Amino acid sequence: MSSVGTPDPHAGWLSDEELASIRRRLPLLYVEAVPVRIDGLSQVTEVGLLLRASAEGEIVRTLVSGRVMYGETLREALFRHLEKDLGPMAFPQLPASPVPFTVAEYFPMPGIGPYFDERQHAVSLVFVVPVTGTCEPRQDALEVTWLTPEQAANPEVGLEMEGGRGAIVRAALASVGRLP
Repeated sequence: MSSVGTPDPHAGWLSDEELASIRRRLPLLYVEAVPVRIDGLSQVTEVGLLLRASAEGEIVRTLVSGRVMYGETLREALFRHLEKDLGPMAFPQLPASPVPFTVAEYFPMPGIGPYFDERQHAVSLVFVVPVTGTCEPRQDALEVTWLTPEQAANPEVGLEMEGGRGAIVRAALASVGRLP
C-alpha cells in the first residue's frame, strides 16, 4: 500500500552529517563545466573562470561544479550548476548528447592523481559548455573572469586554480583545438 502525500522536494539532498559520512566511505559523482564563449565558427574565444574564497579563506579560481543528485540526469545537474554559479541569464548551450570531454578523479590524499580534494574521493564528468548570455555569479562565486585561451592556459593561472583544475582547463582547450 502506498501513502499519499506531497513528495519531498529535497529527496536528492543529504544532510551535512550524512554527506560527511558518505564522503568518508564512497566516491561521489560530480559534473564540472568549463564555460566558454564562441565565435560564429564555434571557435572558443574566451574561457570563464570563477573566483571564490576557499575553505581556508584564500581567493582561488575554479570551475562550475557540483554533485549529481539521486534521480537527476547529467543534463539536469549540469544545467542546475551552471545556473547556480553563472546566474539565470547565462544561457548555457548544452550539447544534444552530453558526453564529457574528460573524467577527473579527485582524491583526498595528495599525490595519487593530478586532482585533489581534501574532503572526499570524487569522480567528475567534465564538459565544455558555451554560454551566450550575461554571467553574474551567484552562491559562493565572487566573480566570473573571462580569459582568452592563451591566458587561461598560462601556467600561472593554473597555479591559482584549486585542486589541480588548471590541468582541466588546459585539457578543455586541447579538446576544442584551442590549446596554444
